[in-house]
Amino acid sequence: MLPTQIAADTPLAAPAGDPALPLELLELELSLDGFSGGAEAFAAAVRTAAGQLGGDFLFELPASGLAEDCQRIAALRVPKGGDGGLKVVFALLDAEGAAIRVENPDEKTGDLKRFAEAFVDVLQRI
Repeated sequence: MLPTQIAADTPLAAPAGDPALPLELLELELSLDGFSGGAEAFAAAVRTAAGQLGGDFLFELPASGLAEDCQRIAALRVPKGGDGGLKVVFALLDAEGAAIRVENPDEKTGDLKRFAEAFVDVLQRI
């Protein structure tokens, strides 16, 4: 089981030694729980889940080795704690197209995070 996937008997823990799964990621994961739509429905499911949290769907593309056991990756901005800010997170469609997991950016996805932030900056200037 990956650190950001949730099971009833598993304590919440986030990757890279974070003490607990951030609330915004937990909420997003819960809203995506039960997804079974395949690759074709991935973007729509993630867009809907982000909107339900007051976040934004930025873009979706092939994972191309950015994450293990994953075929598609979507960049989202979700509310960050209670400060009213938004942060970039990723939703990843597993290799079988049957489940979505949510992760904070890490070393492998750092460049994609910076691209997502630049994408938002360009959109805000338009």
